[in-house]
Amino acid sequence: MKYRARLSLDVFFKYVFKATGFLVLALLGGILAMLVYNSFSFFMDVRPLDFITGMEWNPTAKNPQYGMLPLILSTTIVTFGAMVIAIPLGIGTAAFIAEYASPRLKNILKPTIEMLAAIPSVVIGFLGIVVVSPGIASLADLSNGLNALNGAILLAVMALPTIITVAEDAIHAVPKTYKEASYGVGATKWQTLRKVIIPAAAPGIIAAVMLGVGRAIGETMTVLMATGNAAIMPSSMFDSVKTMTATIAIEMGEVPYQTTHYFALYAIATVLFIMTLAANMLGEYFINRFRKYHAA
Repeated sequence: MKYRARLSLDVFFKYVFKATGFLVLALLGGILAMLVYNSFSFFMDVRPLDFITGMEWNPTAKNPQYGMLPLILSTTIVTFGAMVIAIPLGIGTAAFIAEYASPRLKNILKPTIEMLAAIPSVVIGFLGIVVVSPGIASLADLSNGLNALNGAILLAVMALPTIITVAEDAIHAVPKTYKEASYGVGATKWQTLRKVIIPAAAPGIIAAVMLGVGRAIGETMTVLMATGNAAIMPSSMFDSVKTMTATIAIEMGEVPYQTTHYFALYAIATVLFIMTLAANMLGEYFINRFRKYHAA
């Protein structure tokens, strides 16, 4: 009797967990369907090619312009700059915590880094305005430091806790036998870390990087406050830029309901969704390649 009850309970929770998994997929599909549905209303007035390749975003002009290429390039340059800073710093910090830090130092560093993730984005943006921006303006001899570089630095800071935490867990999960075998053939600690541990932890490190990329692409308040919000084609990291997330946040509250401008913001959100999905799929591809490599 007890066996049957336990079996029934297992079957019940199996279907509960299965339902929650499908519910997540349904929610994701619902969000995508809502974005695509509203985007179609926009593309009835503006050709998709003109929207993607247009060089000017000025929906409130007498002759509205809905070219989002400056927004795409601005988002890309800020995210890329953030990752250039965050990836080596994050992986290096993770490797130090996992392999070099003493237990006492590790117990201090890990909670401190995790607390960094709890700082509200508006606070990071404020620090960018009052601390980072004047420094950039002074060093580069600019009138102000509200530009892509400022946004990239702040996004790097915000992505670091995710990258460090996930990468450190991946490095820590590498079996000790790998290290012992490397030390056994005379390798140093640095050689073991560089040629054995990091390659073995590569799937987890790539996952950490992709989570950091997703964090940077989707951030709104920080880039809204720190990048200058100029919807122009950026030519360098010292130009003011306007990202896709900032555009949606600034304009959605003011735009008249169900106008071309209103639906254009849904089209921007759809492109942002596709970019994030493509980044995650690319990361998943490389993760699977590394897993197959290690399995072989």
